[in-house]
Amino acid sequence: MAQQEIKIPSPGESISEVVIANWLVKDGDYVTNGQVIAEIDSDKATLELSAEADGAIKLMAAVGDTVAVGSIACTIDTSAAKPANAEPEKETVTVEKVAPAKEAASVKEAATAPNPTPAKSYAAGFPSPSAAKLMTENGVAAAQINATGIGGRITKGDVLSTMAGGFDKTVIPQHPAGTRDVRREKMTSLRKKIAERLVSVKNTTAMLTTFNEVNMKPIMDLRAKHKDLFKEKHGVGLGFMSFFTKAVCEALYHFPAVNAQIDGTDIIFHDYCDIGVAVSSPKGLMVPVLRNAETKSLADIEKGIGELAKKVRDGKITVDEMQGGTFTITNGGVFGSMLSTPIINPPQSAILGMHNIVERPVAVNGQVVIRPIMYVALSYDHRIIDGKESVSFLVKVKDMLENPERLLFSGKSAEEVLLGL
Repeated sequence: MAQQEIKIPSPGESISEVVIANWLVKDGDYVTNGQVIAEIDSDKATLELSAEADGAIKLMAAVGDTVAVGSIACTIDTSAAKPANAEPEKETVTVEKVAPAKEAASVKEAATAPNPTPAKSYAAGFPSPSAAKLMTENGVAAAQINATGIGGRITKGDVLSTMAGGFDKTVIPQHPAGTRDVRREKMTSLRKKIAERLVSVKNTTAMLTTFNEVNMKPIMDLRAKHKDLFKEKHGVGLGFMSFFTKAVCEALYHFPAVNAQIDGTDIIFHDYCDIGVAVSSPKGLMVPVLRNAETKSLADIEKGIGELAKKVRDGKITVDEMQGGTFTITNGGVFGSMLSTPIINPPQSAILGMHNIVERPVAVNGQVVIRPIMYVALSYDHRIIDGKESVSFLVKVKDMLENPERLLFSGKSAEEVLLGL
């Protein structure tokens, strides 16, 4: 009997073990070369494990097991015969014309039909990364899908089957009332690492937060005026993150301590800006890094952040893409946050928190007017960043956002450049 061993790959040089998050096949199933057979969790990211040969699979670890990198996850018997029903013959489908009312009724009936109760598992009702992406793009709710994955996991095939059969986008899953059920779930490796890092930051840094407010009208007017042409020319939308990233990079140039790190008894200053952008994912908060953001245009920043965020949501982000940042930006405003104190992302020394934009009454030239205002927060390590530097940094960011032309002239206005001031 010829066997092919499938070993646990290394997610990164500092990671020695991973957790089997989910098997997408059952013991004894016939698999094909390149087929995704499992998902594994590490401290940094979730990876997919693929078959390296055709044959019958034998699982060597269970869901939830912690296994060492390089150990055998499963074996494939390459001498096993391919089942006759592995690839059912394609059937000719006759499309029957259905009256609109009858068609709507059948679609609604299919969408609201109760799903078989899956086996009790932490994975029950949760989609794989590829399935989650497909559900988000097409507005498919988990309650509308008949999950066939191990432990009730929703697979990409389940989503495609639901879409092919038709579903009612107006169906809203209802929560059962009056129950007192309790469920226990094991923390993922990523969630445990996030918890450890957050507690460590609070215990090992002298963290302090300073706040300010930004009048977003100039940027909003600029976006409204040029967003269509910008997207037509660059193929990407013009968002707020590119303006904030540009403003942060300029402010870091003027206040280098905010871009520095403590290493023992030394302070490491960086002459570049590798900006971490906090992205929410099904597995938790991840912070991919945009390298040398200070050299990029607004379009390049938007494209770079978009590509990194997509990798995070698809579970394709690598460890290298989340290491080495010098400063982080987090945007809680997309979830409706008005004000918060973000926690520093170690070993960095500061993080900028963005929040939602709300129309508020403000005084302008002695008159009370309504303006779209965003509160911003800078959390920083007081061991190497003084109050004067932190406040001045945030004021610099505010000034450039309220006067976007300053982003072109190293933080100065066009008049100041003209006059050599």
